[in-house]
Amino acid sequence: MTSITPSDTSPSPVAVAGVPDPARGTLDERGAEEPPTVPHQQPRGRRGDHATSMPSVVAARAVSGSAHSPSAVPTGGQPSEPHVEARSADPLDHPDARYAADAAAVENLLRCWVREHSLNRPDGPSLRIALPASDTALLVPVRYWSPTGWHRFDPPSWEGTPDDAPRVDAVTLACLLSREAHEGTETDGAELVAQVHDSVRHTTTFIAARRRHPEPAPQADLFLTAEQSLLLGHPLHPTPKSREGFTASELPRYSPEAYGSFPLHWLAVHRSVLASESAWTEQGRALPADQLITRLCGDLRYPQHTVPLPLHPWQARELRHRPAAAALFDSGLLHDLGPHGGPWHPTSSLRTVHRPGSPAMLKLSLGVRITNSRRENLRKELHRGVEVHRLLRTGLAGQWQAAHPGFDIVRDPAWLAVDTCDAHGQQEPVPGLDVVLRHNPFRPHDDVVCVAALTAPRPWPGRTGMHSRLSNVVERLTAKTGRPSSAVAAEWFLRYLDHVVRPVLWLDAVAGVALEAHQQNTLVILDRDGWPIGGRYRDNQGYYFRESRREELHRRLPGIGRASDTFVSDDVADERFAYYLAVNNVFGLVGAFGSQGLVDEHVLLAAFRQFLLSTRALGSPLPALLLEAPALRAKANLLTRLHGLDELVGPVDTQSVYVTITNPLHR
Repeated sequence: MTSITPSDTSPSPVAVAGVPDPARGTLDERGAEEPPTVPHQQPRGRRGDHATSMPSVVAARAVSGSAHSPSAVPTGGQPSEPHVEARSADPLDHPDARYAADAAAVENLLRCWVREHSLNRPDGPSLRIALPASDTALLVPVRYWSPTGWHRFDPPSWEGTPDDAPRVDAVTLACLLSREAHEGTETDGAELVAQVHDSVRHTTTFIAARRRHPEPAPQADLFLTAEQSLLLGHPLHPTPKSREGFTASELPRYSPEAYGSFPLHWLAVHRSVLASESAWTEQGRALPADQLITRLCGDLRYPQHTVPLPLHPWQARELRHRPAAAALFDSGLLHDLGPHGGPWHPTSSLRTVHRPGSPAMLKLSLGVRITNSRRENLRKELHRGVEVHRLLRTGLAGQWQAAHPGFDIVRDPAWLAVDTCDAHGQQEPVPGLDVVLRHNPFRPHDDVVCVAALTAPRPWPGRTGMHSRLSNVVERLTAKTGRPSSAVAAEWFLRYLDHVVRPVLWLDAVAGVALEAHQQNTLVILDRDGWPIGGRYRDNQGYYFRESRREELHRRLPGIGRASDTFVSDDVADERFAYYLAVNNVFGLVGAFGSQGLVDEHVLLAAFRQFLLSTRALGSPLPALLLEAPALRAKANLLTRLHGLDELVGPVDTQSVYVTITNPLHR
């Protein structure tokens, strides 16, 4: 392994005095044919003094000012949004798990409504939401108003009712908002209301269980522990824990929030109907997908001329009712071998499963509707994962690792599926029988956590109330360094931009590949103290190849995009890249810092603005767009649900509803 060490004479553009250099990763001498492992989490040294940059001024002001005081706002920025002091205990900390879960769902619905209808901050302590379709209005006490959208609310009440009147619950609120959204349209909100109820019910189960057992059973796998910690889900989604199809007994078994695990269900697939592709290599030797999967099935016995195929147990049960699969069973081309082997653990996506120590994770098809979509692998996504792996192996990974040794993509280099013939004798996929073999680059002691789990409140061992991993990290670093928590939070954010966001911008600039880097797809690697030192991106769905870079990408990898359907217009790439990386990921992180009282959001927005100025020279269009556009496009999860859209179906530019929001960076 060759050590890659950037020049010590070129400090990071977003560095502040005393901030360590970016992680010094390693690069495989074969040009990153096999992705590097996670950087070793050694204590970080301190760099020498450099000329003060704008972000260091931002951090300095965070030191001198409180997290919510106007003195913490950079000169020339907007006035600080002060806290609206809470008049009651945090509803998420209510001892009744059902009440806490319902309060979380109410907040999600309200955050969605505020964003998707461009509601402004109220002058007083409560937000008034007019409901003309119901001839009434709600008054919503504001606990915290966020310039990036992560508002905090107490449960709403009906306008004109006494203070002690019952509050409006999540299902009632969903009914009211659906009626407003459907006024004059043909859509029906009954499905949304049912999914809100489903999500609240599941969240209640998770909160109650986690309060009883805030720590998982002993297991030396930090990645898995982090994947099991996303208790409340996306703060701007109306139904983050909706899982249509699981029974009450199945829910804890198949849910990471409940520390679920299960053996895989295995089929034997006759080779005449097997479809597969592999770019997986070990020590320079190519490994077919069927050979890889036989390693994972252990001592499973299967008929001659067949290949074992793993399924999620829920999917195995449901497939029996599908005509295409039933015909293959009847003809003897599929054999049901039943459950076999040790436990696998669902990750935060539910359908991707992990087993500590395994060289691969498995991304399984799962026909349960999770949030917006039924999560079954599509053939173009399988091709896309292999294609991106091959693209990186053309030398692009070597360039990327040289520039950003702490960052990489979690590769999806192999898959297996089942094909059959249509009426014209053409091969066509049998839906629901696809599995992706994903590299598992994480060692048990690697502290790797998706950003969504990092920021999500949850019951915390030895403490009362809900706390996020992010707030815990800032508290520990504050105690260790003796610095103000706002200064620690600002420095943590700067390091995150450098180690996670900058590499994503580099890939877009150099290769024309934009990543769908939302918070659940983005993994941040932490050192032993909790500072960011690197990152990973995961998801074979979330790539956008820019149409303007088609010829260049074809020169790198002839035929790219032919089977994966990954090229999009630059306008679509810009819109989606801005939403996923900036609005969802970075603004969401800023909002978490602010809503949890760690630092004034305007301090971090000023730092992000300066970071974008420093990255314009890379060549990605995104920094200029974020700096100059007065408004941005954002996915409207509530409207997407109300319109009944499945985000995995249809053209990429019409899979979701997008709305225009004010750009908090613009001034």
